[in-house]
Amino acid sequence: MQSWSSAPVPALPGRGPELRLYDTSDRQVRPVAAGPTVTMYVCGITPYDATHLGHAATYLAFDLVHRLWLDLGHDVHYVQNVTDVDDPLFERANRDGLDWRDLAAREVALYRDDMAALRVLAPREYVAATEAVAEVVELVEKMLASGAAYVVDDPEFPDVYFRADATLQFGYESGYDRDTMLALFAERGGDPGRPGKTDQLDALMWRAARPSEPSWPSPFGPGRPGWHVECAAIALSRIGSGLDIQGGGSDLIFPHHEFTAAHAESVSGERRFARHYVHAGMIGWDGHKMSKSRGNLVLVSGLRSQGVEPAAIRLGLLAGHYRADRDWGAQVLQEAGARLHRWRTATTLPAGPDAADVIARVRRYLADDLDTRKALAALDGWTTDALEYGGHDAEAPRTVATAVDALLGVDL
Repeated sequence: MQSWSSAPVPALPGRGPELRLYDTSDRQVRPVAAGPTVTMYVCGITPYDATHLGHAATYLAFDLVHRLWLDLGHDVHYVQNVTDVDDPLFERANRDGLDWRDLAAREVALYRDDMAALRVLAPREYVAATEAVAEVVELVEKMLASGAAYVVDDPEFPDVYFRADATLQFGYESGYDRDTMLALFAERGGDPGRPGKTDQLDALMWRAARPSEPSWPSPFGPGRPGWHVECAAIALSRIGSGLDIQGGGSDLIFPHHEFTAAHAESVSGERRFARHYVHAGMIGWDGHKMSKSRGNLVLVSGLRSQGVEPAAIRLGLLAGHYRADRDWGAQVLQEAGARLHRWRTATTLPAGPDAADVIARVRRYLADDLDTRKALAALDGWTTDALEYGGHDAEAPRTVATAVDALLGVDL
C-alpha cells in the first residue's frame, strides 16, 4: 500500500526529556522505555468514507509521539494498517453500486491527501489487510494448532474463532468487567450470539467464504480475515512482539486492542504485546461523538474545500489534550485561526525575545503525556512578548518557527 509524502522535519539544537505517556492498561502516566529504534503500531482506517476530525485527532496524537521521538534522536519504526476488507466497506460499496476495491482505493487516496495536508508524518510501513492475508493465515494456523482457536461446528460456514480464555491475562488492557465487555463486544462488531461458540466473547478470526464476498484460500477453508487478527498479524510480521506503543482511538480499547494483544500473546507467550497502550479521545459535535453512524461528521476534506487552512485545523485539534473527549465547533476553528495568525506575525519580526526558554518548555510539556495545552500556552506567551515588547535576538523568531514545525508539525 502506497503511503504519502512527509514534509521534512527540521532538527533542533539541544534535547528534551524522555517521553512519558498514559498507559491504558496500567491507568497511569509512566516513562516510555525506548531503545535506539522505537516501534509503534497505530490502527488505520476502514476506507468506506472520508477522513473526519475524529480520525485526524487520533493520527495527530501519534504524529506528536513520532516527532518527539525524532527530536530525541530515535529511529522510528512506525506501522499503520488499512482495513480494506470488512463488512462496512462491502455494505457501503453495495449501497453505492461500486466495486469494494474501487471504493477502498478512492477513500485511501483521500485519506493520504488529508494526512499530507495536515503534515502528519507517514508511517514507515503502510499495510493493507489484503496485502497481509498470508500472515493472517499463518497466525490462525498457529492458534488452531495450539488450541487457542477452534472451528465452529457449522457445515455451511465453518468460521474460526479465538478463545477469549486462551491467555490468562485477557482483559488486562481494558480492565473492563465481563458485562461491560459483552456490551461493547456486541456494539463494536462482535457476535456474542453466534451459535456454536464456546464463549460469547470468543472473537472471529477467519470468516468462512460467503456468497458475493471476497475470499482467499487457506488450510482451514476459503474465507477472509477477522478484524483483530489482521492487526496482530501485521504488527507481528512487520515489528515483532514487544512493541513500544500500540495506539488508536479510545473506542478501540475493547474489543479491538484487547483481542489484538491477546492474539499476539497467545503465540508469542509474552505477558504483554506492547509496553504502552495509548488511546486518543473522541471528537464530538454538539455533545455527541463524531461518527459515521450518527451522521455528524466534520470532514477534513470538507474543511479544506471550504478554504480552511490545514494548519488551523491542526492547531484546533491540538488545543485540547489528546486523551480528552472534546467538542469541535466554529469557535475552536476561529481561535485556532487567530492563534496561527499571531504566531506567524511574531515569527516574521526582525527580532524577538530569546527562544531557548520557550522551546525547552514546549519540549518539557509535550514529553509529559503530550500536554499540548501547556505547550500552546507557552508559545502564546512568547508571541505576546514578541508583539508587545519586542526583543533583541535576531535569530529568535526563525528559531521558534522551526521548533513549532519540528515539534508540533505546524508550518509558520
